[in-house]
Amino acid sequence: MGAVEDYAALIDAVDSQRKRLQGPPQPDLWGGEIARRFRADPKRQMDDNYEILAAFVKPEDVFVDAGGGAGRFSLPMALRCREAINVDPSAGMGKEFDESAAEAGIANARFILSDWLDVDGIQGDVVHAAHVTYFVRDIERFVSKLEDAARRRVIIILASIAGPMLNAKLFKMVYSEEQAMVPSHTYLLPVLWDMGILPDVRFLSQGTHFNGVPQIQEFPKSKEDAVGVALAGVWLAPQHRDRAEVVVWENFDSLFTEDSDGFVPQWLPDARQVLVTWETGKNG
Repeated sequence: MGAVEDYAALIDAVDSQRKRLQGPPQPDLWGGEIARRFRADPKRQMDDNYEILAAFVKPEDVFVDAGGGAGRFSLPMALRCREAINVDPSAGMGKEFDESAAEAGIANARFILSDWLDVDGIQGDVVHAAHVTYFVRDIERFVSKLEDAARRRVIIILASIAGPMLNAKLFKMVYSEEQAMVPSHTYLLPVLWDMGILPDVRFLSQGTHFNGVPQIQEFPKSKEDAVGVALAGVWLAPQHRDRAEVVVWENFDSLFTEDSDGFVPQWLPDARQVLVTWETGKNG
């Protein structure tokens, strides 16, 4: 098989396992509490990784975020550029985005409720997709649409160990089998090469924080909050939460260590943020 077929095969295996173990997907899987976890103050102190991303964006630019969720990247960028456009299929994420923009007084950012593959007519100087490609089966068309929309540059950010895999140890404890592997940069790069794209690749200095979301690291201060962290995310179906909670409590001492910062998760692999970027050549 070629790179595109290999990528699609991984997505198919993930979907097959999820349907077998968890049943049909929940409506707006990324809404509700998960969307709230991905919301952050647009005016917060940004980490070094964000500043590396922001260096590609000029004050006069339109910044497009494909699958931008609650605006963790696009809303702070709106404070630095002419306009930020966030395209995402989750209404729950859109609610958090709109509320966050309003609270921060940001008027030059807008949310478009759509899957990236279904939206048309979007153009920006820089088009960005962060932690989205893990879930995209038609990766070649997804990347092509990023290129078509970008006047100057495409940026894809992902983790060296795909975000959904950060809880693989917990997944095995709860479901008694290995979690199907989600494609990360080692599968994305061959797809780009086969498309004739030779991107710049940079492993960023700061890794993925304890809950898989790039943010200032704050560990839970109580055992109850620590268990809540372990049970967060889309890896666990809502109908299995009670069973998973029992498993986490039974294995608490092996899953967490306590220090002055709080309860530190021990199940997470060491992962780095990976920035993949290239110029489209349409506009200097």
